[in-house]
Amino acid sequence: MTKILYVFAGSVWAAAAELAIAELGYTEPNLIVKTVNLIEGENFSPDFIKKNPNATLPTLEEDGKFYTTTADVIAVLVKDAPNKVKAGTSIVQTIHDDKYDPNFAMLLTRNEEELAIKSKGLAGLFLGNRQKALEKYLQDPAAAPYKTFLEGKKAFNGGKLFNFLSKHYLLTWTQGLLAVVNGTASAEHKAGFFAQSQAHFASVKTGLYEVVPGLLPESGFIGGEIPGEDDFHVGAWLTRIAATTGATSADNGVESLGKAYGGPVPAKVAAYWAAWTARPSWKKVYASSLH
Repeated sequence: MTKILYVFAGSVWAAAAELAIAELGYTEPNLIVKTVNLIEGENFSPDFIKKNPNATLPTLEEDGKFYTTTADVIAVLVKDAPNKVKAGTSIVQTIHDDKYDPNFAMLLTRNEEELAIKSKGLAGLFLGNRQKALEKYLQDPAAAPYKTFLEGKKAFNGGKLFNFLSKHYLLTWTQGLLAVVNGTASAEHKAGFFAQSQAHFASVKTGLYEVVPGLLPESGFIGGEIPGEDDFHVGAWLTRIAATTGATSADNGVESLGKAYGGPVPAKVAAYWAAWTARPSWKKVYASSLH
């Protein structure tokens, strides 16, 4: 039975699924990989929302059924894999906790200096294109059943609704940053976003220096000598966090993390980075860039 995996090269959690398929021995025609361009907002097209009402990646399709969360996608891939590995544990939920969100870690903006950099880089491009895509799809008659969803995304993304205390954390940061990047945010709005960014940076540091080391073995992988289900999630998370600090390759990841967070990373994290970056799967998924 053929599986179709929808991914994008810049997506942290799509990378987790790509690490999984590389390690688990999937090949065509048993699994086909298709790209959904997040930079161009293709995930908001009516055709894709039919597959995943959350418009997120990765998404897995099999025999008319769709798996729409990273945890579910990778669990199915592991269960049906040619190569068997250790099944996941509560570590999957831990690394996906909003406190350690790697997407916000990439886009967070703590001060005016970071704002000047982010507004000219990927953050401005991503959020600007996202807004244009939402506006375009809202004009598409095929999107009528999803109008409420798309209008909500547009409002959050454009900064019309702003609440840092929102339970829907992953919606909050995108709309907050676009208004800040575009220069349309009030002084209070911008100061609030800087404060939220500073808090999230500190939370990710806690995850990197205290939480993740407690999940890792002294050497090797959580799954044993080879990566298991937990490792696909944690490995992708760690790589994204390294990328947010300016790391560009396996060689400078640990150094970049230590410099950004003010001290050497724990020995177990450094050993885990070395174990992952030596794998052919990691080299394949991150051949062009860390993300």
